[in-house]
Amino acid sequence: MKKRKNIIGSVLLILLGLAFLSPFYLVFVNAFKNRVEIALDPLGMPKEWSLEYFIEAVEKMNFLQTLGNTVKVSFISVFGIIVLTSTTAWIMVRMKNKWTEILFYSLIATMIIPTQSIMMPLMQFMGSMTDKTGIPFLNSHFGLIYMNIGFGCGMGVFLYHGFIKSIPLEIEEAAILDGCNLWQRFWYVVFPMLKNITITVAILDVIWLWNDYLLPSLALSSKDLFTLPLSTFSFFEQYTIQWNLAMAGLSMTIIPVIVFYLAAQRYIMDSVASGALK
Repeated sequence: MKKRKNIIGSVLLILLGLAFLSPFYLVFVNAFKNRVEIALDPLGMPKEWSLEYFIEAVEKMNFLQTLGNTVKVSFISVFGIIVLTSTTAWIMVRMKNKWTEILFYSLIATMIIPTQSIMMPLMQFMGSMTDKTGIPFLNSHFGLIYMNIGFGCGMGVFLYHGFIKSIPLEIEEAAILDGCNLWQRFWYVVFPMLKNITITVAILDVIWLWNDYLLPSLALSSKDLFTLPLSTFSFFEQYTIQWNLAMAGLSMTIIPVIVFYLAAQRYIMDSVASGALK
């Protein structure tokens, strides 16, 4: 009876896995078809495996430039989130008082606010900040990175806070006896111990920022500043959709982040199990 249940469970898991993978199959297969083939048989294999539509998509998307923009925005934003949230969480844990608790729960509260609900007020505020300070918060990668870091701080502090609580204070006290100052204690003693949770935060934020369409579409208007999700949208025109080029563009867009995730995924469960949800 137990063996039968295991077999049924395995079959259900396989079917569930195939269901989750089916969108990737549709995107990849249809990237090799012309528009007629897609309309007639979207699930079938292409008659000819040619890179013609990938080459056309690269040219229309200005792929190399938009890839560079996406890498720049994503990784600078992730770097800023990691530096700010790790140090903030450490200070909150080690200097616990009423004010740090208020700040911590305020940051956590930002995680439950739908970002879509504040986008228009945010754009108006950033526009007014640009007029008052002369700093280009809109239509610039600087402004987009600035807003990305702000949106990513809540989750980053939450994850680091739980992990840092599991690090014994005695380790830092030994570092003080060895002559370490405040920042040396963090960067040379504490931060190396945060490797797993740092990689987890990086993975989650890279996936989010790499695929983000809403904020860049509102913050960026110049095509030379576009990220990959914005350039992919160029195939969805007012009266027609170039599905084959869109599928080719989407295939090229998701490959880098999938490779990054597969290379670092083993750290996620390690970090969660060792304190992120304590």
